Amino acid sequence: MSLVARRIPAALVLLIGAVFLLPACTTTPSYPELPATAAGPVAPDYIIGPGDNVNIFVWQQPDLSVTVPVRPDGRITTPLAEDVAAAGKTPTQLARDMERVLSEYVRDPVVTVIVSGIVGPYSQQVRVIGQAADPQAIPYRENMTALDVMIAVRGLTDFAAGNRASIVRVVDGETKQFGVRLDDLVKRGDISANVHMLPGDILVIPETWF
Repeated sequence: MSLVARRIPAALVLLIGAVFLLPACTTTPSYPELPATAAGPVAPDYIIGPGDNVNIFVWQQPDLSVTVPVRPDGRITTPLAEDVAAAGKTPTQLARDMERVLSEYVRDPVVTVIVSGIVGPYSQQVRVIGQAADPQAIPYRENMTALDVMIAVRGLTDFAAGNRASIVRVVDGETKQFGVRLDDLVKRGDISANVHMLPGDILVIPETWF
């Protein structure tokens, strides 16, 4: 038997081994997984961001009650209150600030702030990068899950390694990365893979290796 003939079986063995090993590599999460829980983690209070619409309601003062957008510079302008900083505050904090400003013109104003058309600051959005059909930044919603995110970005591409996806999250001031099984969730309907998201999460979906 020639030297070439003796080497062919060994090459075939390596090729067959690679065929069986590669799917395992592409379906195994690279990071510790987040547990799927019945109730989502407690999210921080909503922070107003540029692009949000805020409804300023002043009790018994209809002329001062308006809905205005938060400008790119993070400020709002309402009757009797110009250039009030809104971005980076909770609705309650903004309401108290508006009361202080309006107290110069109105006796004991009572202000309520309701946010609509929610966009939120970038630090509070859930960002999806990589092999999603429509990668984008998504405004966070209370009790948002990975499945909600997948619906918003219209699922995975044909080249996505969904079970090697990961969530980048800041925990106690430290950036950590956790595995998430998106193939099991989206393609197999495995609800145990439906983890909860938090404001500021980054969902990274890599491309498959083959």
